[in-house]
Amino acid sequence: MLATMGAQNPEQRITQPAESLRRLEEAVPTLTALRRTRPAVIDWARAESALGTPLPGDYKLLAEAYPSFASSGGYLRVGLPAPGDGQPLPDTEELLDIVRDWWEEDMSMGLPPHPAPGGLLPWADSEQGDLFLWSTTGDAPDDWPVVVAPRDHPWWQYAGGAVQFLADLADGTLAPWGLIDVHDDGVTALAP
Repeated sequence: MLATMGAQNPEQRITQPAESLRRLEEAVPTLTALRRTRPAVIDWARAESALGTPLPGDYKLLAEAYPSFASSGGYLRVGLPAPGDGQPLPDTEELLDIVRDWWEEDMSMGLPPHPAPGGLLPWADSEQGDLFLWSTTGDAPDDWPVVVAPRDHPWWQYAGGAVQFLADLADGTLAPWGLIDVHDDGVTALAP
């Protein structure tokens, strides 16, 4: 983490993907209406090969259990790979282009875009132009912190996984620094 970036830490980092998903479902009860009847079969080897990195287990479990979704107000969008989809993360290249532009314009807090070591890899966005990224640092993808890049506010880091971040943001445990409050907002499925 860079000294100039704010940080929020969960009371306890959840290390088990199933526990993170359970917390998200508790925080956003309407999410369960979107849950697949059977886990999706996603070719993770192909997706991770295309990205050049393994992905965190909590994100993979979320993608197997749910389609892409957005908060009911449409603010926060979480794109997830669809079964049989060869694209590792929806809109990856488009969002990485934004991160590359930030890097080239010295607006990325000194964090390079993925695939550079420790590079920023986007996993969600907002209708306001905010990005939610992993900083691909640490011993394993499950250790990657979330970097929040609000469009018009200072960037900050969350020292938990992506799914725990969504749960803490939705239940109000996490202060939404520079973000729209999505507490109790509910969710809708996004078209594939």
